Amino acid sequence: MKKDYWIVAYYIFTPIEDPLEEVKRYQKFLENKNIKCRIYIAHNGVNAQMSGYKTDIQVYIDWIKQDARFKEISFKIDSYHEHVFPKVCIKFRKQLVALDEEVDLGLTGKHLSPKEWKEMLENRDEGVLLLDVRNQYESELGHFEGAELPCLKNFREFPPYAKELKNHYDPAQTKVMMYCTGGIRCELYSALLKKEGFTEIYQLDGGVINYGKQESTAHWRGKLFVFDDRLSVCIDEKIDEVISQCAHCKISSDTYYNCANMDCNELFLCCPTCAEKRKGCCSDTCMSANRVRPYQAAVRPKPFRRYSKESE
Repeated sequence: MKKDYWIVAYYIFTPIEDPLEEVKRYQKFLENKNIKCRIYIAHNGVNAQMSGYKTDIQVYIDWIKQDARFKEISFKIDSYHEHVFPKVCIKFRKQLVALDEEVDLGLTGKHLSPKEWKEMLENRDEGVLLLDVRNQYESELGHFEGAELPCLKNFREFPPYAKELKNHYDPAQTKVMMYCTGGIRCELYSALLKKEGFTEIYQLDGGVINYGKQESTAHWRGKLFVFDDRLSVCIDEKIDEVISQCAHCKISSDTYYNCANMDCNELFLCCPTCAEKRKGCCSDTCMSANRVRPYQAAVRPKPFRRYSKESE
């Protein structure tokens, strides 16, 4: 299959004097380009994901690099055969990541390269807490061996979790290794843990995406959840391991569905047999709901998006 598209992810924390004007500038530049995206712009930076034809993406990257504010951006790039975003979405956000708490970004942890991270994993002892700072539906698809996997549904639940950690781990004696998908959540959460008294914190530079490119699947199990139409990817395309299970019958499955009950829309893992049997619903209750979308079989169903202000 010909891979004429690039999937790109990046973030940067830098002062943006007028984010609303910046939104307009991005929208203007992307006119007439074969690029679809989800870009959030705040007073303190940019968080972006996009897909597009390679030549158009390269033009975009060159344009961004001309701006002195964005010269430190590290772009994560994957080749693909089609778009993985449905439209151009460029928005102002009060928060780049929904944490709902002010943190001092001067307190972030020490960044470890994938090589350094792998070495630290191989030499860690009981005094090291390996912490996954992603949501539960992400970590059940794949994670580093031996990681603590918080049973949380969204990133807003992590601040109270940080306070709870102090009841189980001595902040002064515990070394924390944390990771997320692309790195941005670790920037915030490492600073939050330091605010809570944890003193020695390490974060995986570039997240799992960067690790897979440089160290393959060493000490990693399963797949990686991504917030685009693919939903589930291998961190090394040569190695395909499935550790997750169908929510209904518990057989091996790495396929996500949005519940067909439009008043639920819960994201859940399901095998094709159970998906068809249950008409794409996550539970018996949802199967008998009033507003259920017709089930359409697909090898890799794309996420169902409700385009409300909250979902965007």
